[in-house]
Amino acid sequence: MTSREPMREPGRGRRVVMVCCDALARDWIDPEATPTLHALSNTGLWCAAHRGVFPSVTRVSAASIATGCYPGRHGLHGNRMGLPEAGRIVVRDVGRPDFREHMRRATGGTLRVPTLAERVPGPNGFVAFSNVSPGAAYFLDPEHFGYVYHRAGSYGPGGVAVGAGDALDVAQDFAGDWAMTQRFCTEVLAVRRPAVAILWLAHPDATLHGAPLGSPAHLDALRHADRCVAEVSNAVRELRAAGEDVLLIAGSDHGQETIAGCIDLDAWLGEQGLASLVGSGDVAVAGQGTAALLYATPAGRPALERVLDRLREETWVDAVETADVLRERGLFPEDGIVAAVNMGQSDSVNRYGVRGARWTVAEPGKTKVAGHGEHGGWGDDEMRPFLVVEHERLEAKTLARATGLVDVAPTVLDFLGLPTDGMDGKALWDAAP
Repeated sequence: MTSREPMREPGRGRRVVMVCCDALARDWIDPEATPTLHALSNTGLWCAAHRGVFPSVTRVSAASIATGCYPGRHGLHGNRMGLPEAGRIVVRDVGRPDFREHMRRATGGTLRVPTLAERVPGPNGFVAFSNVSPGAAYFLDPEHFGYVYHRAGSYGPGGVAVGAGDALDVAQDFAGDWAMTQRFCTEVLAVRRPAVAILWLAHPDATLHGAPLGSPAHLDALRHADRCVAEVSNAVRELRAAGEDVLLIAGSDHGQETIAGCIDLDAWLGEQGLASLVGSGDVAVAGQGTAALLYATPAGRPALERVLDRLREETWVDAVETADVLRERGLFPEDGIVAAVNMGQSDSVNRYGVRGARWTVAEPGKTKVAGHGEHGGWGDDEMRPFLVVEHERLEAKTLARATGLVDVAPTVLDFLGLPTDGMDGKALWDAAP
């Protein structure tokens, strides 16, 4: 990297453009399937030890990218989250459009810390186009300081709905991602020109939940994501040619693992004598794919804690973490979380040569197919997203030190000349390699 001082010049007129390729783990970036990303890894600042957050799910990752904070700080625990409602714990799906209203009623608000949209001044300072779940999209800016466009509804400052003619109307397939990307480049980048513009692709994640890792479908999804990144990169190149100062960030939120099988933790707790506590909402399981968060009220906590050692002994469990170890994972036990369960992994190899398969946790309304992709735990394959930052004043370099999703927001703000106070992460150029 060059001296930090050029990145400290006044930030007036600067812009940041970020593309997130959902679930594209950095091990899958190569010259054949992802030529654009591979080239960027050699011409930009490549984060070779980049890590996700736990749970390694999109909704939590979006909040961590937007705030620069770990889940315990920003308050969104997982793709599914236990909320205190009328003296019991109710597990709700964060992906649903109405989840924020449930969260506000239960906790008094949504995220506990400011997002990029709140920190970047101006009504058109932040624009995001997202094709993942509604919850993941809306937690980029849950209190409506900027613009978030999503197929379930597009909203501007103050939560005002964007008119039907301007809303994002795409499917969650390759064609939808591509149409969203083209509109992002021609409308958002070239015309509206916000200080922060985020494009969040549905694939390869949406593909991998219905296909094996390493399969032709997976490779097609990699090529698709790379094509979208190339479109954005070309648009940024044109902006720079016109004299604009643009920082380009390309990254992902998590990786994927292969499903070995599915375990019903609610049923397991019932077999341990906790069925009545599960039924009353004094003990609750929030499945996170290849992990789970176990919640309890004060009345249910002692009984749940008594069975944790038995849970650790199950062959389909990797680890059960509590208290201070849980805090080190970035979650706060004070939020009613008694334990985090990481599901066990086998060393099997799928028919495409991808090693490893992990057990998953049953979740209402979801079918877990053995051999398809999943994520949510702290396994290495799930926790290896990629990140590359490219700018004319950053020399091509591999950053060997550990970086994470929480470093994205402070990098964005620091480039724009805005404060980064209160964040868990730090700007990428603020530490030695």
